[in-house]
Amino acid sequence: MSMATRTDSQSPALHSADSHDLIRVHGARVNNLKDLSVEIPKRRLTVFTGVSGSGKSSLVFGTIAAESQRLINETYSAFVQGFMPTLTRPEVDVLEGLTTAIIVDQQRMGGDPRSTVGTATDANAMLRILFSRLGRPHIGPPSAYAFNVPSVRASGAITVERGARKAVKATFTRTGGMCTRCEGRGTVSDIDLTQLYDDSKSIAEGAFTIPGWKSDSFWTVRVYAESGLLDPNKPIREFTKKEMHDFLHREPTKVKVEGVNLTYEGLIPKIQKSFLAKDRESLQPHIREFVDRAVTFTTCPECDGTRLSEGARSSKIKDISIADACAMQISDLAEWVRGVDEESVAPLLATLRHSLDSFVEIGLGYLSLDRPSGTLSGGEAQRVKMVRHLGSSLTDVTYVFDEPTTGLHPHDIQRMNDLLLRLRDKGNTVLVVEHKPEVIAIADHVVDLGPGAGAAGGTVCFEGSVEGLRAGGTVTGRHLDDRAALKKTVRTPTGRLAIRGATTHNLRDVDVDIPLGVLVVVTGVAGSGKSSLVHGSLPGTASGGQSPAAAPGEGVVSIDQGAIRGSRRSNPATYTGLLDPIRKAFAKANGVKPALFSANSEGACPTCNGVGIVYTDLAMMAGVATTCEECDGKRFQATVLDHHLGGRDISEVLAMSVTEAEEFFGSGEAHTPAAQRILGRLADVGLGYLSLGQPLTTLSGGERQRLKLATHMAEKGGVYVLDEPTAGLHLADVEQLLGLLDRLVDSGKSVIVVEHHQAVMAHADWIIDLGPGAGHDGGRVVFEGTPADLVAARSTLTGEHLAAYVGD
Repeated sequence: MSMATRTDSQSPALHSADSHDLIRVHGARVNNLKDLSVEIPKRRLTVFTGVSGSGKSSLVFGTIAAESQRLINETYSAFVQGFMPTLTRPEVDVLEGLTTAIIVDQQRMGGDPRSTVGTATDANAMLRILFSRLGRPHIGPPSAYAFNVPSVRASGAITVERGARKAVKATFTRTGGMCTRCEGRGTVSDIDLTQLYDDSKSIAEGAFTIPGWKSDSFWTVRVYAESGLLDPNKPIREFTKKEMHDFLHREPTKVKVEGVNLTYEGLIPKIQKSFLAKDRESLQPHIREFVDRAVTFTTCPECDGTRLSEGARSSKIKDISIADACAMQISDLAEWVRGVDEESVAPLLATLRHSLDSFVEIGLGYLSLDRPSGTLSGGEAQRVKMVRHLGSSLTDVTYVFDEPTTGLHPHDIQRMNDLLLRLRDKGNTVLVVEHKPEVIAIADHVVDLGPGAGAAGGTVCFEGSVEGLRAGGTVTGRHLDDRAALKKTVRTPTGRLAIRGATTHNLRDVDVDIPLGVLVVVTGVAGSGKSSLVHGSLPGTASGGQSPAAAPGEGVVSIDQGAIRGSRRSNPATYTGLLDPIRKAFAKANGVKPALFSANSEGACPTCNGVGIVYTDLAMMAGVATTCEECDGKRFQATVLDHHLGGRDISEVLAMSVTEAEEFFGSGEAHTPAAQRILGRLADVGLGYLSLGQPLTTLSGGERQRLKLATHMAEKGGVYVLDEPTAGLHLADVEQLLGLLDRLVDSGKSVIVVEHHQAVMAHADWIIDLGPGAGHDGGRVVFEGTPADLVAARSTLTGEHLAAYVGD
């Protein structure tokens, strides 16, 4: 049959395959969702908005994306599924019309010391192939240019079982690019031995001063004391030369302690493996403090911080080594790659050029491939993950984004919007969780959740177009066109904090005076040097701690974008330290031990170990979590719940909201000032609706940010440094944040905020604008003054956008 005949004979009715143009969600009950039902158009850009904690992430990530991933995993064989994470089906009645979901979230990238922007994307792999083909002198395959591959040489006899068995001599070599001195880390550590032990004491007397090293521990202290290699009763300073070598540097040796086979090794390699092999940010605070105190990191003198062996650094293309290429700003590297014209590797060059251009296009051209991935902000990490999807030929895919404009200057948001629209125009469904009005404005469809947060949210308040949202009367609709006015009068500084000759990262010998006693906003396009100036140059913020150098007698409290660490056992009460005064109050009222009132200690239900649920692992099938029958999900033993304070047991107190608990501990028998102070700080940051016992794993990004802020507010400091505190905050919540910043300043604190949000800029007393561009095009102070002066001058990108925002 000819095509013409077929076309003529077909009916004009819609083909049934084209009717599946909606993602239908009915009866969703994940986290705080209340039997929610919604229909989302496919091949359109849908923005999910609502106050922080209203259920956006629960719907988009916890329901739609999670079920899509689970269904894809089910297509693999049971054998393969056994190696994959098991995903449970979300609590939802009906989920129809799903397509493959690609999730681009704000989770920080792996903080392994050898993980860089280049290794986290495909760029490094392609560069290694390029140098292995064109580099002169030729030193070997791609692995010879890899700083995480060590060189290996081996020789010996092998038995070949072919016909008659015979032993033959064989040698094996593999050329790697790892620097042998720093093992591919770029830095070497110098350990201060006085921080590890007190040499005037013997091991038996407790000489070790390392956190967690207790005298009864088999794996640490006892292996040294009972190894037979050292005299545990002799002061360390009296050790012989051999004993000192065995104590500090001995290679791993098998020893027996009380009949148990253990491995003994010198103290220095043991410390390096247990503390220094991990990313500093992943360590617990007291361990991090110990590492900062005991270890000094310096650039490796052998490879000059490039991580690469001498051979890898000697091989060049057009006088550029792979170390030079990775150290270049990506926008410059893209230009250099364009200049490499070699027919034999043309397909590789085309793919590499596209990958590097994607970095520039997405606003990350200021990064370099050797930048450690653990140092990227949440917004930068999310955009790095986007790079691999921009050139994808896949269509009819669901892309899920979590606040893609986090960390972006208003100037860069338009570029991000263009990318989202491009993904949609290729025939994909784009779902975006977002608060910024500029992104909401480009949506084809808007789903507004609320009306409140936590238990007061979880319902759909509005579904439809942006125009409908404006007229809808919801919290988002009312605040969509909010514009903060410029301050008519600004506060007078009480002093100045001088920064001189700042050169961290891309800063160009910056001199700036930061006024104290006022609200200072440091702004500029992404990559202009804001965090480098504040966190790298301000005394006391380099390690996130406090320093008396910032202001006489007062320290710096730094609140960065680092993730809150905690398991499903952690909750706001444990994270903020609130549980300690509550436990003590219960113990005092009932004449028992405080440990009884901890679900992680003596009071835990023995059946579920204080978790409240019993988890049944079904291997490659989704595990089943059921409420513990013995404690009915309350997490405590029945005898613990017999003890009361103010007529409530501990499980009832943990079920209270912050507002209820503040009232409960404010008067009467339960009056506990220490608990009330912490609850007051939680209410101050807008978390009054949060349940004290709610697992941290169920909190939204904005809620975690504010929980962290509330915790740090307890620290004694004269200067507060906040890194993008509006991340994850709804337009309505920003107003409350500004009130909190004002209260901090009015109480005599100095507040320095790194921020892009125009409402915060307009509210500032003083603005320091960095730029004019990103990377080596930035690193200079392009404006210092009041917001009104910045708007009047319009001399910078920030000035232009702020003027447009305030309607000036």
